[in-house]
Amino acid sequence: MLQLGLTGGIGSGKSTVAALLVQHGARLIDADAISRASTAVGGAAIGPIREAFGAEAITAEGALNRDAMRALVFVDASAKSKLEAIIHPLVGIEIARQTQEAEHSGARCAVFDIPLLVESNHWRKRLHTVMVVDCREATQIQRVMARNSLTSAEIETIIATQATRAQRLAAADVILFNDGISLSQLASEVDQIAVQFGL
Repeated sequence: MLQLGLTGGIGSGKSTVAALLVQHGARLIDADAISRASTAVGGAAIGPIREAFGAEAITAEGALNRDAMRALVFVDASAKSKLEAIIHPLVGIEIARQTQEAEHSGARCAVFDIPLLVESNHWRKRLHTVMVVDCREATQIQRVMARNSLTSAEIETIIATQATRAQRLAAADVILFNDGISLSQLASEVDQIAVQFGL
C-alpha cells in the first residue's frame, strides 16, 4: 500500500485535495481529526490531561478546555510540551491502527493528512511519497479570511508558525499548485495525480 503524506499551509486547499483523493479510493488518515478526537468528550487524552493539569483543564462537558489551555501555554511554555507529550503518542497509536486497517481492507493508497509533516522529523522516513498543496501567501490569507473570522494579521501569525513555503516545496516529491484555478480544474489535476498513485 502506498503511504502518501499530504501537507500544505493553512488555506492551501489541502483538505479539498484529500477529499478528492478519497473519491478516487484512497483511505484518508487525518492526524488533526485524530488529535481533536483524543481531546473531545470521552477522548483517550482527557484522563491524563486532568491528571497533569487539574480539573480546570477540562470543560464541564468533559472535553479539553482549549481556552484555559491556551492561556496556560501563554504563561508557561513547558505546558505545551507537556500537553503534546500526552496527545502525540495517542495520535501515533491511532494512526498506526488506521494504517493497519487500511492495509487489511486492501486499500492501494493511504493519504496521511499531516499539517506539520515538514516540521516533524519522523514522518518523512515513514512515507513513500510527499505531496504538497502549494499556493501564494496572499491566496492563503484571502481564503482563510473568507472562511474564518480571522484578521489578515492573525492569519500571518499562523503562517509564521508553520514551515515556510520554500521548506515545504523542498520536502515535496509531488507539488500541486492550487492558485488561480477553479475547483473543477483542481479536480482534474487530482485525477491525473491519482493515476500516478495507482488509484
